[in-house]
Amino acid sequence: MRKTDKKIDNQLRLVLTDVCEVALKDINGFCWLTHTVNYANFPNSLKVVCVFDTNENLACFMAQKSNRKLNALIQAKLLEATVTLKNVAQHITYDTQQNCDNEHHGKWAVRLQ
Repeated sequence: MRKTDKKIDNQLRLVLTDVCEVALKDINGFCWLTHTVNYANFPNSLKVVCVFDTNENLACFMAQKSNRKLNALIQAKLLEATVTLKNVAQHITYDTQQNCDNEHHGKWAVRLQ
């Protein structure tokens, strides 16, 4: 990883940690979030994965269209790190620990590949 990539990664971690802390307080069933990125194609390759505990809690969250508010928060925080995305929703996915347990035996490293 180049020095500039490391700097960007640190900024991403800081702003996404802020998002995570807000989501943990405000969103039922939210557990954590992570990101993946290929710095050779940044920011187009940036993916943020928001993880919920169960499919039921995620379905409720999506049914209430609460993902719009969380997407907006992620976008605002990324802008603080000078990361501009044309359509932030294309860079955010939602998943559950329940699905990872069932499909990948809880191995998130494998699931996120």
